[in-house]
Amino acid sequence: MKISEETVDHIAHLARLEFEGESKDTIREDLNRIVEFIDKLKEVETDNVEPLIYMTDEVNRLREDDPKVTLTQDEVLKNAPKKDSDYFRIPKVLDK
Repeated sequence: MKISEETVDHIAHLARLEFEGESKDTIREDLNRIVEFIDKLKEVETDNVEPLIYMTDEVNRLREDDPKVTLTQDEVLKNAPKKDSDYFRIPKVLDK
């Protein structure tokens, strides 16, 4: 399968990109190389190959999720530039 200039234009339109002149030719050549590589992968015999689910056989060793208080609310708010009772005060982000 060869990538035509119309295909590049269509893909560019879908991706909201614009290519002109030499850059369009470069993109077309790159896409043709990608398609050739994929065609080469289709030649590999994969009938007796098990699907790869995990990249390694390693097992994650996670710590127990034991809830504990590390900082109190007062300690956290102590260094806040502005606070309002139990909350941080920040500048308004969204306008209504």
